[in-house]
Amino acid sequence: MSVFELHTPQTDAGLRRPFVRVAVVMRRERIDNRWQPWRWSLSEIIPHEDGFGSAPRLLLKDDTEERWLHPGFRVELFSDDAEGYHLNLTTPQPCFWVVWRMEEEPATAEECIAVPQTVTLSYHDAGRWLDAQETVEQVPAPLEVLLWLQTFVDSHQVEVFKRRKRPESFKSLQDRFGNPARVSTEKPGGPRHGG
Repeated sequence: MSVFELHTPQTDAGLRRPFVRVAVVMRRERIDNRWQPWRWSLSEIIPHEDGFGSAPRLLLKDDTEERWLHPGFRVELFSDDAEGYHLNLTTPQPCFWVVWRMEEEPATAEECIAVPQTVTLSYHDAGRWLDAQETVEQVPAPLEVLLWLQTFVDSHQVEVFKRRKRPESFKSLQDRFGNPARVSTEKPGGPRHGG
């Protein structure tokens, strides 16, 4: 089993940012739908290997599915996004997020395939792409990557504890003299029913 090669400034001279190189595997599966017989989805993230080359390639094809390998993604960590990585780490299932798009014209195969655009470990990045209506999917990140990410967060995150502002609707009302005010929904003259 391959392991992720995690690069940090301490272990890689001349490196500006920590990074890990990954490959994305996309899956095309047959579904029971007469208008759309196939569906694309993110299958997995695996460690990049130099032998993968740089171009997408077909790994598997049969009557029910296809799997395509997309090599050479560099997942960099940015110190100004430590909060985004922290939010990922504190979710029930920390993960890699992948933004992918369908080709507009077939470039790699006879038909259009799903092509990953970018990979991140940042909760903030994933949220921005979702807000932009991009296709974003996730797969669990392995423990070795999570430990590496936690070390980065621990050394870059500056906790800013803000006192939560109480919503205005929960503040007590005061009259113009600063005394507690009473609000009533009753009409002057007492309650009236039906007219």
